[in-house]
Amino acid sequence: MARIPPFLAAAMAALAVSGPAMARDAGDGVQRMMNFGGSCQGCSLAGRKLTGASFTGGDFRRASLIGSDLRGASFSGTSFVGADFTRADLRSASLLGVNFSNAMFIDARMDGVQGAAPNFSDADLKRANLSSSELAAANFSRATLSDARFIGAELQSSLFIAADCQRADFKSADLSNAQLIRGKFNDANFREADLEGANLAEGQFNRADFRSASLERATLIGGQFARADFRGANLEGAQLFGADLSTAHGLDQAQLDDACGDPSTRLPAGLTVKSCHGRPELHRTWVVHAIPPVPPVPAVPAAPGVRYLLSE
Repeated sequence: MARIPPFLAAAMAALAVSGPAMARDAGDGVQRMMNFGGSCQGCSLAGRKLTGASFTGGDFRRASLIGSDLRGASFSGTSFVGADFTRADLRSASLLGVNFSNAMFIDARMDGVQGAAPNFSDADLKRANLSSSELAAANFSRATLSDARFIGAELQSSLFIAADCQRADFKSADLSNAQLIRGKFNDANFREADLEGANLAEGQFNRADFRSASLERATLIGGQFARADFRGANLEGAQLFGADLSTAHGLDQAQLDDACGDPSTRLPAGLTVKSCHGRPELHRTWVVHAIPPVPPVPAVPAAPGVRYLLSE
């Protein structure tokens, strides 16, 4: 067995004991257990083959996992604040109570990841692929998601508050009840997406594609929609107070008859929208939900003896 680098030896000395994960070594076909826990701040696991690994209750702040193979890995109650996952492969990984705030996922492959309320606030996910992911109630507030792909993703009740999602692809994604408040979604693709009950207030959606999207009961208050495409979109019950739709494409009177606005709503020439007066449930009252605080760093568990080692 090759000598273990110091950084990896330190991580192994604090292995967690719960939920062992299995990974197959492509070289000799031997199954190896890979459990990571304890404290490994700033350590490097870059380029490692960590398929099926389990990260439980550990502190991996500022760790480097650049280009690592983390397919099918499990992350639970772990802090990766400021960690670097650039070009890492996390396809089909499981994320439960994980803090990725300020982490980097540039060009990362994250197709099919599943998680419960993972925290990606202030993270950099430029060009990351999260298609077919299941990340309900995820926090992407203030994150950079330009050119990211969320095709067919399940993002119900997720937070994209003040996020930069320019040119992001949300085709056929489920964004029902999501918070897109004050976000930058210029040139984004929402074709056939479900935005029922979503809050797009004060966001930038210039040239965005909403063809055949559902915006039923969505809030578009104060949003900018220059040259956005609404062909076939469902606007039933949508609130358009102060929204600038004056140069939007594909809007027709039938769509607007199902929505409501006020005198500050700007529409293409010849189109009108009725006032919301008399419909108490659509009065101009909307709430910007506070961004949840960053979860505390999990307590470092007691370090058992080294049980499993990785070989080069």
